[in-house]
Order: sequence, then structure tokens, then C-alpha cells
Amino acid sequence: MILAEIYKQEDGKTTGFLVSGHANKAPRGFDIHCAAVSTISQSTFLCLRDYLKRKMTGEAKHGKLLVKLKDAPDELTEVAFQTMIIGLKEVEKLAPQIIKVKEQILGGETQ
Repeated sequence: MILAEIYKQEDGKTTGFLVSGHANKAPRGFDIHCAAVSTISQSTFLCLRDYLKRKMTGEAKHGKLLVKLKDAPDELTEVAFQTMIIGLKEVEKLAPQIIKVKEQILGGETQ
């Protein structure tokens, strides 16, 4: 299963995310669900890093992408994150047995 954890501040602004796991429904490189989630999350990372030029911490390896803003989120970072969240939730609607999207607010959790 793929888990997408979205990290938010108390005010609801997104500060980062962790996408981890695998769909395991097709051979590596041929899994459409993994490809969709990877493309959505990696595009968000690239937007933040290359287009918006935001400083981040994180980790990227097979089956895991962790991204956390170093500075406070703003209107532009929120657009990037919300676009990602919308895309991931659409994949979740199509394949709820494969991906779960969770939003975490300062130690609490919403869905």
C-alpha cells in the first residue's frame, strides 16, 4: 500500500509530505498507480525546488519521498501542495485499496 502523509500547521497551511510504499499490483516500472503517485509527488517537489526556489529538507529513495519546507508556507507553496493533494485524492478514489491519503495537523489527524 502507498501512504501519503500531508503535514499541516494549525492554521491549515501545508508544510510538507511523505509518500511511501508500493502498490505491488504490477512489475516494477509497469504499475500505473505507483507511476501516478510518483509523478504527482515528484512534480510537486520539483515545483517547490526549481520553480518556486524554496528551501526544503527531505529524503528521496526507492519507495519514499519526504519533503518539508524550511521556511513558513506561503500562498504559492500552498497552491503547489493543494494541487498535489487533489491529484493524490483522485487516485485514492480510483484505488482506495492501494493508496491512503492522510492529513496531519500538529500531532492530530484529519482525513
